[in-house]
Amino acid sequence: MSNPLAEVFGFPIVNETERARRYRKSRLCPFHNVVPNCTKTRADDPLGVCSVFHRGEPVITCPVRFREDWLIVNDASKFFFKPGTLWTSLGEVRLRNKKGGPVGNIDYVLVSYDDKGRVLDFASLEVQAVYISGNLGGPFKAYMENPTPEFDWSGAMFYPSPDYLSSSKKRLVPQLVSKGGIMRLWGKKQAVAIQTAFYNTLPALPEVAPEDSDLAWFLYDLVLEADSQVMRLTLNRVVYTEYESSLLSLNRLVASSPLGA
Repeated sequence: MSNPLAEVFGFPIVNETERARRYRKSRLCPFHNVVPNCTKTRADDPLGVCSVFHRGEPVITCPVRFREDWLIVNDASKFFFKPGTLWTSLGEVRLRNKKGGPVGNIDYVLVSYDDKGRVLDFASLEVQAVYISGNLGGPFKAYMENPTPEFDWSGAMFYPSPDYLSSSKKRLVPQLVSKGGIMRLWGKKQAVAIQTAFYNTLPALPEVAPEDSDLAWFLYDLVLEADSQVMRLTLNRVVYTEYESSLLSLNRLVASSPLGA
């Protein structure tokens, strides 16, 4: 495509509604960022690209984009808990090892509780967007200088594209090994929210029945609504796996070439 920018500050660049223009002008985030404004890369000068086009399809590059309508949390709760369970979610929960050292932050911890507020169970949900190779700042800045639906970036050097390999080897797999390993030792269920195109670049993971799964992969896509000219986060399917067999398959991906490659 001639333009790599799928969504800027929450809206496709073809969306010229008053709301879309206001979000671009004020650098706002419609997807439940920790503050009203976009803070991607820098709070004072954000790189407000939520998703990029790759082979004609929008690919999510910002993890905050997955927070639309809190769909991912609601979907994960159906895997973690029985129908009718009282639950809530906590974001960025710090995880420590048995010596008290930091392991990292869990994106979301879902907690079930009884009618007296006593905790009954908990589980983890990790969210993984993709890294970008090439120059994304160039087209973003050029577009923001003149926001127009006819924006064209064809023929530019270092055209941006998703780097699925780095995203899995340097981010996804290490997260599952470190934080996921502790959750597995505790006997707690885990879920990963990821885009379908990203999941399809991973090695084939052995699937099991939902009731036998302790690691579920929730695969989402962005679907353009023609009337509103906005993209909606939409659940494509859920892949049910076991943590240990999944990690064994993913580690083969890491071992296939050096981590720094």
